[in-house]
Amino acid sequence: MVDDLTLIVGGLRLSGWNSVRVTLGIERCPNDFELTMSEYFSGELSEVMASVNPGDSCDVFLGSDQVISGYVDRFNPSISASQHSIQVAGRGRCSDLVDCAAEWPGGQISASSALGVAQKLCEPYQLSASCLSDPGPPIPRLILNNGETAFEIIERVCRYAALLAYEGSDGNLILNRVGTEKAASGFKEGVNVESASIAYTCDQQFSEYLVVRMSMDVLHDLGESGNLVETVTNPNIKRHRRRIIVAEGGDPGSEIAKQRAQWECSRRFGRSAQLRITTDGWRDSANVLYTPNTLVDLELPTLKAPLRTWLISEVTYRKDERGTACDLVIMAPEAFTPEPVLLQQGPAELANVGGV
Repeated sequence: MVDDLTLIVGGLRLSGWNSVRVTLGIERCPNDFELTMSEYFSGELSEVMASVNPGDSCDVFLGSDQVISGYVDRFNPSISASQHSIQVAGRGRCSDLVDCAAEWPGGQISASSALGVAQKLCEPYQLSASCLSDPGPPIPRLILNNGETAFEIIERVCRYAALLAYEGSDGNLILNRVGTEKAASGFKEGVNVESASIAYTCDQQFSEYLVVRMSMDVLHDLGESGNLVETVTNPNIKRHRRRIIVAEGGDPGSEIAKQRAQWECSRRFGRSAQLRITTDGWRDSANVLYTPNTLVDLELPTLKAPLRTWLISEVTYRKDERGTACDLVIMAPEAFTPEPVLLQQGPAELANVGGV
């Protein structure tokens, strides 16, 4: 079977799973899986029982395509009078970045890019990081806080560089912007859509976004006095609805404040329509797996989506007693613009000391 799932662990290739769930996404790190197998109980240890243990490294394949490289987190066997059931759950290798403390000599980052920071933080956990687009501006001097995980820091510097951070199929970290590649086939009502629902919302949208930049004129010869306000209007909301956001960083946050106002407007608009689709296959018309950060054409006139191109945010490959299916979360590309952030608070002349 082309789309059978194979778990490689302990040198064995294990297939024949009764229930399969594998979830990948650009807003989740790491990716994860959950598998279940039932077999006749003979009173002896099966091959799966003998070879799978929590902490084992593993690889997950759908057909010939690897989708996860990671570790077994949980192994739950059970028995009854006639049945032996096994459940295996695990996550990608980036789970160590999410779970574990950041390790950085001296605890201070300077003169580096978001990619350089990610690569350095990945090293202790035998991971690598790659950037599939422009790595962005140099990172100003940044002091790490005790107790922060590696991924918390990576996510923060990626926001500064307007990058997404997510896990690749080989278990390593990927930094990227919103994707530009398009799936060979999209989703068309009455053709390859088993079910679909879309939530159109306006309760989290506003007609006016004000980002207030608080005065920080404590050194007298730096900065501007008085609070400064950056404003962005949203023509899609007809009645007056104002939202005020206080910028994180005082005087040096001027450019960030402008970006933050634009981001609030754009992201909230992008997330005002969230589409969930179930289709009966894991692959497009070119036999390529549907993957996150891929553009896809939609034609769902009954759901007020006559023809548009949106971005896949999350994919769940699923197989159970109901058959094989793929669940996707799809939104407008604007929904995934990273939130601008000011890494270092304080006057601009001081904030960038140590940067390139």
